[in-house]
Amino acid sequence: MTRFAAAFAKGPALVCFITAGDGDTTANLDALVAGGADVIELGMPFTDPMADGPAIQQANIRSLAAGTRTADIFRIATEFRARHPHVPLVLMGYSNPMTIRGPEWFAAECGKAGVDGVICVDIPPEEDADLGPALREAGVSLIRLATPTTDTARLPAVLEGSSGFLYYVSVAGITGTQAAAQASIDEAVARIKAASSIPVAVGFGVRTPEQAGQIARVADGVVVGSALVDLVKQHGPDAPEVIRRYTASLAEAVHKAREIA
Repeated sequence: MTRFAAAFAKGPALVCFITAGDGDTTANLDALVAGGADVIELGMPFTDPMADGPAIQQANIRSLAAGTRTADIFRIATEFRARHPHVPLVLMGYSNPMTIRGPEWFAAECGKAGVDGVICVDIPPEEDADLGPALREAGVSLIRLATPTTDTARLPAVLEGSSGFLYYVSVAGITGTQAAAQASIDEAVARIKAASSIPVAVGFGVRTPEQAGQIARVADGVVVGSALVDLVKQHGPDAPEVIRRYTASLAEAVHKAREIA
């Protein structure tokens, strides 16, 4: 089994995001795992993160100001894989850092670092050739995004060539600023699962264990990002223990959701 398959086979998975180079990334990643995160998303800082709200925008600025480069991200990923051989690791970001040296270079570096998947926000299915073939050749999953505006006609194109899991963006907006109504999530997840067997993880706007638990009753995974990034900002060097406790509360809600249902 791949790491993704193993993570989602256990039931609803908690997917946690932080930005690389913002705070003590190594300690914060370890805190996520210790708290019970099933899948890790590591954000690649970028100057123009068009899908991200203020929390992640500011994290990108802090990371870039600290001098974070692509080589640092791959070093973090390589060291994470050595410490946590079974936890899936996803790089999430934008096309420029992923393609500037050529997609084959980026895909090869992902493979060497033990990265399981890549989410590239601004390469749509029509432009799959810019990155998808190189990732698949390197054995790295391309994780696509579906949104509330992804209708039945559009969905097959989004699903084609996607693997690992599908990320359902639950709001038509940026990260961390609003939360979707549960009924709309229920309908969207049912529609996607009727069209494919790929696991569906729901994110954007999830902040509380109660929200996470409700979503986990219908989805295969729940993604939390901005709330964790806020903790990194608020607590600085003391963030790891706060992150661990918060992640544990989310993990408990997500992992118990199907039992409750």
